[in-house]
Amino acid sequence: MVLWIVGGVVASGLVYLGWTYNRLVELNKRADGAWSDIDVQLKRRWDLVPALVETVKGYARHESGTLEGVVEARSQAERSGSVAQRGESERGLSTAVGRLFAVAEAYPELKAGRNFQDLQKSLVEIENNVQYARRYYNAVIRDLNTLVESFPSSLIASAGGFGPRNYFQIDEAERATPRVGFEPRPGDGAAASERQG
Repeated sequence: MVLWIVGGVVASGLVYLGWTYNRLVELNKRADGAWSDIDVQLKRRWDLVPALVETVKGYARHESGTLEGVVEARSQAERSGSVAQRGESERGLSTAVGRLFAVAEAYPELKAGRNFQDLQKSLVEIENNVQYARRYYNAVIRDLNTLVESFPSSLIASAGGFGPRNYFQIDEAERATPRVGFEPRPGDGAAASERQG
């Protein structure tokens, strides 16, 4: 009778060991796949940025600082490696693109142009896809990290070489509504004085 109990406990332990290890492998694979989905969307956005810059450049040549900022932010995003670095560089790119759209607000003919509208629509679609992919990735990472950090599965994770992984996060500053300030362009001062007076 005791032998049956010991055998049952050992068998249950082996089943749990196998299930936990397989679950860790599965979650790691899902995390890799989810990160790949994010990466594809980010690369689509990177590919869209030069066309956006060229379109705005045609109307706003004197906004070279903003245009160069977007190009530099894109370059930094492409060079980033880890999840944390990628999150940081993508925040910088989002901020720079936001400034570019703020510049576009000052040029009604640019905003009304079909090419600009198509690029803006594509960018919104890509941003939505990034958010969906980010949510899925973070959900998988949450499940993986819970399994890696919980006892007794943490023992199996440690023995199998599994560790916690980083979330792809946005910070509180990005969640807030961006504030955009405009420098008056030559000739705008008189018009602004007339409107106030």
